[in-house]
Amino acid sequence: MSLRFRLLLSGVLAVAVVLAALTVGFNVVLRHRLDSDARGVLQSRVSAELSALRVRNGRILLPEAPDDSALDSQIWVFEDDRVLERPSSGVALEDAANGLAGGPRRVKDVPGAQFRLYAVPVVSGGSRLGTVVTGISLRPYEQTARTALIASIIVAALALTTATLAAWWLISRALRPVARMTAQAAEWSERDLGRRFSLGTPRDELTQLAATLDALLDRLAASFQREQRFSAEVSHELRTPLANVIAESQFALRHAREDDEYRAGFEQVLQSASRMNRTLETLLSAARAELDPQRSTSDAADGARAAVEASAAPAAERGIELLLELPATPARVAAEAEVVERILAPLLENACRHARERARLSVARDGSAVAFAVEDDGPGVPAGDSELIFEPGRRSSQRGSTVVATAGAGLGLALARRLAQAADGDVKLAAGASGALFVVRLPAA
Repeated sequence: MSLRFRLLLSGVLAVAVVLAALTVGFNVVLRHRLDSDARGVLQSRVSAELSALRVRNGRILLPEAPDDSALDSQIWVFEDDRVLERPSSGVALEDAANGLAGGPRRVKDVPGAQFRLYAVPVVSGGSRLGTVVTGISLRPYEQTARTALIASIIVAALALTTATLAAWWLISRALRPVARMTAQAAEWSERDLGRRFSLGTPRDELTQLAATLDALLDRLAASFQREQRFSAEVSHELRTPLANVIAESQFALRHAREDDEYRAGFEQVLQSASRMNRTLETLLSAARAELDPQRSTSDAADGARAAVEASAAPAAERGIELLLELPATPARVAAEAEVVERILAPLLENACRHARERARLSVARDGSAVAFAVEDDGPGVPAGDSELIFEPGRRSSQRGSTVVATAGAGLGLALARRLAQAADGDVKLAAGASGALFVVRLPAA
């Protein structure tokens, strides 16, 4: 069943239960009221008849000239068991009235005759002289109760129909935005992640739902972009070393060379394979950091030392002095030491590539974060390229006295920022330095 039908069914059932309870309660109260009215009429007639009777010398004397109402009423007067007055009635009523003579005060309904009798003893001087029995037909009361029952059922049915139509209209009107949102979502393709419901500031449950779905779509779009970026990073970063591996392997197989040439070729293969391995390890570390809900902690110095050791060989090849400055007080970060190393290694590699003589990594506690500063004395990066160099597929290359971002396969900085953001941190290029100064901020533990 659709949501609209379920809501309508729930509302109609609730209204039906309420109307049924009201109908039953009304008819029960009405029948009780009619029964009380019938008893009241009987008591009034008995009281009138008793006030009209006279007692002399222990005998009951009837009124000499009864009024017209007495002639029309159903009244029996008994002296002991002898009938002094009786109305014209059927056998069943007569037998029922005779059965009440001599008994206590009581009420009796005559089965099949829709008639009620009420008997009251006649007492004088403490002695019982006889009985007065009066009766009333219950047909008018039954007819009134039956008419009220039918009318109340009709009114309840009309009210239920009106409530059903009103509920259908209100539910349809209330769910119209949901139907519109469903139709809009059905039109959007899985690639059309820029579309939003855009119902404005939340003011009720439906607009709150639309805002929540818009936020969910924003997160999905961001996730899709990250996946696209991840694919680009893998394809670009692994393309060059893989091409080197293939080229060197093919050349080694096709040409006979000296042992030194073979060694140099396979060293190139090893370097390319190592580069591919580092790239994969970095991407796997980013994935683990994004999926780690508890955020493992480590000493900031451990990750910094590991990154410096990994960059020592490239620095020595270029004759770059690589320095490490650690804080006097140990600082812990909310990330594994391997993750910290993977973030800092591309920055140190970049610093060694562009430094003239010296590159430095310093670690310091900065409020609720730990700051890692990677600085070199190279030509630096123009202010306009401070964000461009972090895009996948962009490489920093020296052009004149500055470092600019150009198209290429360089993804080290992009991977470093991706991994830092996965650990709830970030990597930024600081302004005002003579060379390039990259600052990594990670949450302190």
